[in-house]
Amino acid sequence: MAAVAVLPVVLNADPLQAIDRKDVLEQMRNSRPSDLQILIEKPDAGGNLVIGIYAIKRGKTDPDLRSYQIWEESPADLNIYSESVSCSLQSPLRVKRTLNAVYVNTVNPGGSVNASNREDHLVWWAACVPEMAGTDPATLREKALSLGYSTLIPERQELLPALAP
Repeated sequence: MAAVAVLPVVLNADPLQAIDRKDVLEQMRNSRPSDLQILIEKPDAGGNLVIGIYAIKRGKTDPDLRSYQIWEESPADLNIYSESVSCSLQSPLRVKRTLNAVYVNTVNPGGSVNASNREDHLVWWAACVPEMAGTDPATLREKALSLGYSTLIPERQELLPALAP
């Protein structure tokens, strides 16, 4: 009976009112999570690229693990990824998932920061040491040493194929 009552509403919908992708993206941008911490904001074709972190949670069984969401906003798209890090003194890692791959990146807190590892360091510090979120990771050597990190961990990246979610 309820389906019959809904049918006239569906049939009366205006087909000329198509959903505009730009409007949807703008609505998403305007509804950023309240705990979003912007880590990167830089010019991109037609606007800005914004990368932020939110919903950081400690691991239930391993206190060194953190899970969180990455907010990746560009002028043409918005992606939200579920990721994790290990804050372990011996094996600090960032596990980054994209649509096509999973990256397991060894991070050297307090070590050398360059264009290729900057995002990993920003995300790792924001998740593991939240009070340092947004701080230039190249300036955090003394903080890393005070926390017990050697600053001598070799950085590397392992690439794994993404499995269906």
